Amino acid sequence: MVLCWLVFSRCASVSVNEGLGEYVEGLTWRQVNHQVVLNHRLQSNQAKLMEPVRTDVLTVTPWLAPIVWEGTFDPLVIDEAFRSHNLTIATTVFAVGKYTRFLRDFLESSEKHFMVGLDVHYYVFTDLPGDVPSNVTLGVGRLLSIVSVPKFDRWQEISLRRMELIQTAIEDHIHQEAHYIFCLDVDMRFHGRVGSEALGRLVAAIHPWFYMYPRSQYPYERRAVSTASVPQDQGDFYYQANIFGGVLEDVHRLTKTCREHLEVDKSVGVEAVWQEESHLNWYLVKNKPTKLLSPEYVWDDARGRDTKEIKLVRFSSVIKNKAEVRENP
Repeated sequence: MVLCWLVFSRCASVSVNEGLGEYVEGLTWRQVNHQVVLNHRLQSNQAKLMEPVRTDVLTVTPWLAPIVWEGTFDPLVIDEAFRSHNLTIATTVFAVGKYTRFLRDFLESSEKHFMVGLDVHYYVFTDLPGDVPSNVTLGVGRLLSIVSVPKFDRWQEISLRRMELIQTAIEDHIHQEAHYIFCLDVDMRFHGRVGSEALGRLVAAIHPWFYMYPRSQYPYERRAVSTASVPQDQGDFYYQANIFGGVLEDVHRLTKTCREHLEVDKSVGVEAVWQEESHLNWYLVKNKPTKLLSPEYVWDDARGRDTKEIKLVRFSSVIKNKAEVRENP
């Protein structure tokens, strides 16, 4: 467990210190003051975490990236380390068609639990701007912008276009306004803290339905004709596309690559089995995330909550009639 905490601390430091302010593809990423000073009380709290706290779950990957579970971090320590940097977290969410019905609950629960104490700028991508609730109370340093998108003929098209739209938004303005970005699904609800412990260079969440399965049962795209194809002997975890993020530079690279691969597939009449989630998983097989969020951070309410390793559900997909809410086949 000592190793796990040291890795967590190092990755948290890397996400603040490295890769910001570089000139990449015409974009200048916002810089962060990297010096972190913890007061004596918090230093003492940090030392206590050297004691083993979770032995029932995997807390570090083979490439030494931390996996964040309840009990693997001290909120006081991690908040102190990040809040001193005056960070802004861009947060994209797509509310298209009937999915606008989930937006109020998403925003209200987010204001209670998501990156509390940090500046957050929500970017709501929608084809129905008039349906975006205007009376949700946002905290100090929290903003909401509406990004208009066209109405799509198929629900799969929303998934297929999301990477392109996020990439474009980063290039157009987000790279000037934020240090980190998280890309979230709207049909979700926050139940507990999702804070600075989730920040890192490249962050992905382990799928709640497959975290106990062997690799051979992961629903990767296996057809070689798709650019999202993952061979049977490759892959570490299966990640859900409901939440991913990191520093602007890294997420821009991810979305750009996935968009390019989606376009190649489309040009030959191929659609990956799980659309952009398949491409996300291909990318993360080739480019390992620097921090993984446990299924606590991307739970599915349809699974129930009787799994002993899940001590706290923080963010979850709400139960819904998918056939009705998706409108189109």
